[in-house]
Amino acid sequence: MKQKTFLPFVFTFLLLISCQEKTIVPEKKKPNVLFILVDDLGLHDLSYTGSTFYETPNVDRIAKEGVVFTQGYAGSRVCSPSRATIMTGKFTARHKITDWIGAKSGEAWRETNRHDLLLPADYVHELPKEDISMAEAMKAGGYKTFFAGKWHLGNEGSYPENHGFDINIGGWDKGSPIGGYFSPWENPKLENKVDGENLSMRLAKETSDFIKKNKDSTFFAMLSFYAVHGPIQTTQEKWGKYRQKAIEAGLADKGYAMERNLPIREVQDNPIYAGLVESMDDAVGEVLRTLDELGLDKNTIVVFTSDNGGVASGDAFSTSNLPLRGGKGYQWEGGIREPYFIKVPMMESITSKIEYPVTGADFYPTLLDLANIPVIPEQHIDGVSLKPLMEGKTLSERPLYWHYPHYGNQGGDPSSIIREGQWKLIHYWEDGSEELYDLTSDPGEQSNVAKENPEMAGQLSKKLMNWLTEVDANMAEEDSDYNEVLDKQRHQTIVNERWPQLEKQRLDFLSEDFKPNDDWWGSKLTKD
Repeated sequence: MKQKTFLPFVFTFLLLISCQEKTIVPEKKKPNVLFILVDDLGLHDLSYTGSTFYETPNVDRIAKEGVVFTQGYAGSRVCSPSRATIMTGKFTARHKITDWIGAKSGEAWRETNRHDLLLPADYVHELPKEDISMAEAMKAGGYKTFFAGKWHLGNEGSYPENHGFDINIGGWDKGSPIGGYFSPWENPKLENKVDGENLSMRLAKETSDFIKKNKDSTFFAMLSFYAVHGPIQTTQEKWGKYRQKAIEAGLADKGYAMERNLPIREVQDNPIYAGLVESMDDAVGEVLRTLDELGLDKNTIVVFTSDNGGVASGDAFSTSNLPLRGGKGYQWEGGIREPYFIKVPMMESITSKIEYPVTGADFYPTLLDLANIPVIPEQHIDGVSLKPLMEGKTLSERPLYWHYPHYGNQGGDPSSIIREGQWKLIHYWEDGSEELYDLTSDPGEQSNVAKENPEMAGQLSKKLMNWLTEVDANMAEEDSDYNEVLDKQRHQTIVNERWPQLEKQRLDFLSEDFKPNDDWWGSKLTKD
């Protein structure tokens, strides 16, 4: 739990900024930045990335006009750790927010009645104040900073406004849309104005209003959607559109298969989730149109990504990440591979697609570099600037690390990961077993080739363990009260009861007479 501090460096950095205040006043040539972060969106939840069911023309536009990093990764398989990695430029084992904030750990884990072999590690519960956040660095560089949407990086005292954002609309300690996706919601940071208003569009309009008010200055705006996190909700009209689309395409006989610990969705045919995705895309379109109308599209960097894989197990069992294995909470590619787009209109990129593996930690130094703000290697220690790649240059190969000493509710196992080059090794903390995958020939991680490649497996395993020791990673511990009989009984209940329930629910969502309630989650409410 020992947190490395940078207080002397912070003082020096701020002193330098204050001494150079006149030289960093934003100029017209400095690019604006719009950072769009979607919650729980899988790599293949966009039409651009291969979905034939979801429709996302506005997000697709960002990809088509920008650079697509085809090997883009989130910092974690769940939200809070991944978001902390974006904000700090550090991998999870280093900043120590290793699980979603609010998850039980240690002996408190027994309260979940999971009967697991390990007690999950303790973790940091707020974005460390010792870190210079990406927003603080942008603000020090002369940018007006704005945040709208999901934060989930600490309680009051550790909100966006405490970490460098001048304005915070909707960001607090909760990680899901309390009260749902249609007003009235329950968010002390977001006023209810119009009953039935869509949450994603409201956040987009708040972002557009900020841009309009600051069109003559230089801004860093972070639009962090609560979508597409559960509870999944949509309007009757969008549900009907996608129900019809699923029926016309022909329904699969079954929607799920049994993964290691939970059933996992194998088809994209959930009309509720599809409508939620489209609403998010509509909201993205709102902000892009604002940039266009103000003539700011030629001087605004646009980033688009997600914080973890699509929810295929657990939560709302919303989507399928195939051909990638797993999804949110899982250690396989479906849990951590993301859409990763960066549009830099003032740069003539050599290529529109880059295969170099990148992570959420890289956004921080990349945006500083693109904004001509000095990078802070002592802070974003695990990230690198991707600007050279966008200029047609190369970067040296490097190892990427993930550390998740926890159980989630999506079916993943406590494990740590290293990826280097084409190889990915997963170390499991329950029994010390390891899986090795060649992602070039087996991106779906179907063949564990550790036995066929013992030397490579050994090298990566040693490098992973050395790195975890170096950063003083928090570890799970064996549960002395573990009951194997109860553990197996729980698993059988999942197979025999939960799995059939999910198959029935899938068909219910697609039935002609489906109706969640009279006002469709509040979307039909009108203000008195």
